[in-house]
Amino acid sequence: MPTTSVHTDAESLTLTLVADAAVPVERLWAAFADPRQLERFWGPPAFPATFTSFDLRPGGRADYRMTSPQGERFHAVWQVTEVDEHRRITFRDLFTDADGTVDESLPAGETVLTFESVGSGSRVTVLSSFASAADLETMLEMGMADGYEQAFSQLDTVLADLREYALGRGTVTDVVDDTHVRITRAFPAPRHLLWRAHTEPELMRRWLLGPDGWEMTVCETDLVPGGSYRNAWAPTGDTEGEAFGFEGENLVVDPERRIVTTERMTGAPFPPNTNDLQFDEADGVTLLTLLVTYPDSTQRDMILATGMTDGMETSYQRLERELLSASA
Repeated sequence: MPTTSVHTDAESLTLTLVADAAVPVERLWAAFADPRQLERFWGPPAFPATFTSFDLRPGGRADYRMTSPQGERFHAVWQVTEVDEHRRITFRDLFTDADGTVDESLPAGETVLTFESVGSGSRVTVLSSFASAADLETMLEMGMADGYEQAFSQLDTVLADLREYALGRGTVTDVVDDTHVRITRAFPAPRHLLWRAHTEPELMRRWLLGPDGWEMTVCETDLVPGGSYRNAWAPTGDTEGEAFGFEGENLVVDPERRIVTTERMTGAPFPPNTNDLQFDEADGVTLLTLLVTYPDSTQRDMILATGMTDGMETSYQRLERELLSASA
């Protein structure tokens, strides 16, 4: 979703984001009124939101947390004060502890979401107001402006019909910046099947092979935060190549939603990258999004040059044939 502007006004103590969408205003509203859709974009890509309660009525509250790639959790709540369907939502956005108690030491803000039809599409304006210049400055130092822009950049995918938007495109690799690469792949299957395929060793050995002529010789994981994993492959028959493997640590394990791991090629001298794999389902289609963080652009380019995308697509096609078709 294109963010048309992000503006900070030090005099009025506000931060305003405006974003347009090529959908009717009712569809845009629905993305904010459904917690399962909302949590797909309310946090930046590396800090996705999880809503644990959601009562979108005056006097209601919506509790949520954002989880970093290192597994740190940051808790907050909407205290809802006004809801005018398809037009306006007003709430106090407050930091809390894990039990939902407001943390008075951190800035409190009021947020107004305004929805309107614009031409053949719609617009949402996010106006966040603060009680003091110090509170506004603190939030800006915490990355609020960049966080909003990164978060709303994901909304196009939420608003799209995944069958039309992503099915049939294969594995798509986008270079985000010097150290980040985003890889997406859609499957006509529920996410619980995709989760199993990525976490159960007996299933992983059937599809996670890259090009034909290779076998997975090691598939071990302690699927808990802090647990380690190790995978290895070797050529079979007349296939040329040398055995290799990857190993690392599981940082975040959120069943059927997200796995974050470090990844280092076994025996390689360079530092590990971080893989953030998220599973999103809509209408029976699951979109996998892998955000890879590299130590630097040199390592990023070196790994992309190996033909990583083609190898992933070959594996994903095998996954569809070997596992998903049999489960249909």
